[in-house]
Parts: sequence; C-alpha cells; structure tokens
Amino acid sequence: MDIQLKRGLLDVCVLTAIKSEDSYGYKIVKDIQPYIAISESTLYPILRRLESADMLTVYSVEHNGRLRKYYRITDKGLERLKAFKKEWREIMAIYDFITREDSQK
Repeated sequence: MDIQLKRGLLDVCVLTAIKSEDSYGYKIVKDIQPYIAISESTLYPILRRLESADMLTVYSVEHNGRLRKYYRITDKGLERLKAFKKEWREIMAIYDFITREDSQK
C-alpha cells in the first residue's frame, strides 16, 4: 500500500478509535489492529501530529500509581472524519469506474 495513503488512513483510524470515547495508547492500538496493522511505536508520532493539528487534545489521569495519557477528539478532528467520508465516496466511485470491466467478464 502506498505509504502516504496508509498514513492518511492511520490518522483517520486513530480519530475514529477515540470518536465515541476518550482513550489511551495501548487501547487505541488494540482497537485498530483488527483493521490495519499498527504498533505503539507507530501510534505515538501519529498522536503527536494529530495533537499539533488540533484534531485531538491530551490529558492525564492517574492509573495504578502512574499517569496515563488520554486522547480526546476535537471539533477539528470530527470535521476531518466527515471530510474523509466524503473523499472516500469519491475514491470508491473512481474504483468502480476502474474495475467495471472486471465485473463485466
């Protein structure tokens, strides 16, 4: 898969994983892995990039005597998800056009 495409998909997957509830790194990886391969070492740069882009915020909560970082999607992150869904519909229309010959055989 093209690295830029995968990068964009990972960003959207991370935003989707925290859309309905705030989450932390290990849980985000666990939630995404059934759909796309991701490790914690890949996740944290994505989280920092999304935070820098104001698509998520970070806060800490004590858990078992340690601070755990939680991530929350922002309005800008929700807008990115909405835009992605629109873009994906366009990509699927192009895909259908490209593969239409295959379905006619």
